[in-house]
Amino acid sequence: MNNAIQLIFVYGSLRRGFHGPAFQYIAPYFKHLADGKVKGKLYDLVEYPAALPTTDDHFIIGELYEANSPDEFDWAISQLDDYEGVHPEEGEVQLYERALTTVYTDNGEFNAWIYWYKCDVTDKPVIESGDVLEYMRQKAK
Repeated sequence: MNNAIQLIFVYGSLRRGFHGPAFQYIAPYFKHLADGKVKGKLYDLVEYPAALPTTDDHFIIGELYEANSPDEFDWAISQLDDYEGVHPEEGEVQLYERALTTVYTDNGEFNAWIYWYKCDVTDKPVIESGDVLEYMRQKAK
């Protein structure tokens, strides 16, 4: 694992706009650097969004964060790995994997960690805007 990179890109429940317990849990360990986007497609799995990488011009909207303290990064990212199910218990399915991706921001490009979905998304609706917060607002209307 390349822990020299202490940036993470989030697109779902870890975004500030969710105001959920997951964001509150990680907020003390990461600071918001910029809003951004990555190449990928976002799918609606009802309980949560699923992101898959792509090489075409589809983008996922999210936020770029940096670890507050390099000394705490390993611990903080392991908490996120647990939250995302990167290391499932025996008999459980691994839903996400953490990988490096390019994040595009108004201040340039950055390499950051992202959680990509590992399971099948056949027949799941694509979130065309790439922005799960906007998508949820539209669904609520």
